[in-house]
Amino acid sequence: MADGLWAVNSIVLWAKASQNGEMKVFGALIKIGLVCVALVACAPLSIYYKEGAEVTRLQTDQLNCEIAALSDVPVSNQIRQEPPVYIPSRRYCDGAGRCHIRGGFFEPGQIYTVDVNANLRGRAEGQCMAQKGYAPVTVPNCPNAVFRAAPKGATQVLPRLSAQSCVIQYQDDTWQIVNQSG
Repeated sequence: MADGLWAVNSIVLWAKASQNGEMKVFGALIKIGLVCVALVACAPLSIYYKEGAEVTRLQTDQLNCEIAALSDVPVSNQIRQEPPVYIPSRRYCDGAGRCHIRGGFFEPGQIYTVDVNANLRGRAEGQCMAQKGYAPVTVPNCPNAVFRAAPKGATQVLPRLSAQSCVIQYQDDTWQIVNQSG
């Protein structure tokens, strides 16, 4: 009977340890998610660029190219699964020296979906934008001093870019390209 009680207690203790471990993992995932959100806000601005183009025209052209690319290269989702992982058996002993071996087991691989046309669709969008005279560019974020000194206002017309160009990104998803005097 003592062995039976130990077996029951080991299940309960294992379940508690598992739940605590899951909570720690969940908390870590939340922290990672918040860091990712913060980093995205700090990421440089990647846009299609054509000097002198109005931002509204850029947005319209990009939307039209996205729609055309989606029409030409539709979503093609495939369901995939990672391989299973074998967890080997483990030996557990209590303070009295009684030991118990928990057999090995397989954890199934995660199932996920992948759009196999995503890369080609992105290339089709880029080709469409190139035909309209745009080129992809990445503009670095402005230093804090420039951010504080520049008058707030979203860019309406894409300016000439230089090595001193930087961007101020606002929380409402607008941005302002600033040409710093160097």
